[in-house]
Amino acid sequence: MRHIFTLLKKDLLLEIRQQYSFYGILLYIGATIFVLYNALEEPDSKVWNGLFWVIQLFICINAVAKSFLQESRGRMLYFYSIASPADFVLAKLIFNSVLMLVMSLLSLLLFTLFLGNPMQKAGEFIGLVLLGGWSLSLVFTFLAAIAAKAQQNAAIMAVLGFPIIIPQLLLLMRLSSAAFAPLLTIPLSSVLLLIALDAMIVLMAIILFPFLWKD
Repeated sequence: MRHIFTLLKKDLLLEIRQQYSFYGILLYIGATIFVLYNALEEPDSKVWNGLFWVIQLFICINAVAKSFLQESRGRMLYFYSIASPADFVLAKLIFNSVLMLVMSLLSLLLFTLFLGNPMQKAGEFIGLVLLGGWSLSLVFTFLAAIAAKAQQNAAIMAVLGFPIIIPQLLLLMRLSSAAFAPLLTIPLSSVLLLIALDAMIVLMAIILFPFLWKD
């Protein structure tokens, strides 16, 4: 736990020092939602729901996917000498999860301010937003770890991420659509399925990352 906490502190200090990255994401969120507001004003619930999750996808790519790509080879060699691969990848997963949860809540706030609030069950939708943001951050952190070892980073992430992220987005959209209809309920089995997929990604990262680490 001490190693994980130290690595988390390192990522936090880097994020504070490189503030252009954080503010760049905030600018992206604000500009995108403002453009949608000028184009659509207050869309209906289905359009609102679909646009929100598509925006979440691109926010996650901008906020999370850079986590491994910004680590140089020399820095990775230094981390190899002071920490285990499980500690390193868990620290990345935790930091990116927290970052994505903050961005998800911020984007939800701006969505409701600019594009209206068609939600009938706001509490349940906020819970799904947190769960969805966590799920997206886990997937793209794992993909970034793989892509960082390849020369064509963006291409590798696109090829590997498409069959994984599209079903997850469709599941999130289907679950969250119940929050806009008072007579529909969010199926607990689908929520548990999503949590199980997240746990599987964490387990795969812990098992497979040591092989990338040794490279």
